[in-house]
Amino acid sequence: MNKRFLDDEVRWADWMARAQGGDRAVYETLLAELGVAIETYIRVRFGPIDALEDCVQECLIAVHAARQTYDPQRLFRPWLFTIVRHRTIDLLRQRRTWLSMLDALGAEVPVEDQSERLLRQIDGVRILEQLSPDHREMIALSKYGGYTTAEAADYLGITESAAKARLLRALAAIRSLLEAEGLPA
Repeated sequence: MNKRFLDDEVRWADWMARAQGGDRAVYETLLAELGVAIETYIRVRFGPIDALEDCVQECLIAVHAARQTYDPQRLFRPWLFTIVRHRTIDLLRQRRTWLSMLDALGAEVPVEDQSERLLRQIDGVRILEQLSPDHREMIALSKYGGYTTAEAADYLGITESAAKARLLRALAAIRSLLEAEGLPA
C-alpha cells in the first residue's frame, strides 16, 4: 500500500472511531474528505457518469447509514469502498431502469442519458473486475483518471517503464476478454 493510502487509512479509521464516539466536528471533517475520495473513486472505477454529484451524495448517505457497522479493529478503506461500489452500481441500475421506462413511454431521453451508455459502463466495470488488481489499477489511472504514464508510475511507486509494460499487458488482457465474449475490441 503506498504512503498516501496508508496515511488516509490511519487518519480515516481514527476519525471514524472518534465519530462513532460522538465527535461531530471530526465526523464532518471525515465526510468532507470522503466526498472528494468517493468522487475520485467513482471517476476512476466507473468513468464519467451522469449525475456524479448525486451519486457521491448517495454514497455519503449510505456511509452515514452504515457508520456503526465499521469495526475500528479492521481496515477502513475496504469497508468504505465496498459501500461506495455497491451503492454506485445500484444507482446505475436504477437509472437504467428509469431510462428504459421513459423510453417505453415514448418520452424524449437526452442523448447523454441513453441507457445504452449505462449498459456499456456496467459492462466496462464487469470487464475491469476480471483483470488482475495491478492491471485494473493501471487502466483506471491512465484511461479513467487521466494520469500520464509517468504520473501513474509515480503514484504507484514503480518505474515509468514498468507502468508502460503494465498498461500494455492490461490492454492486451482487455482485448482478450472482449474477444472471448464476442465483443468488438
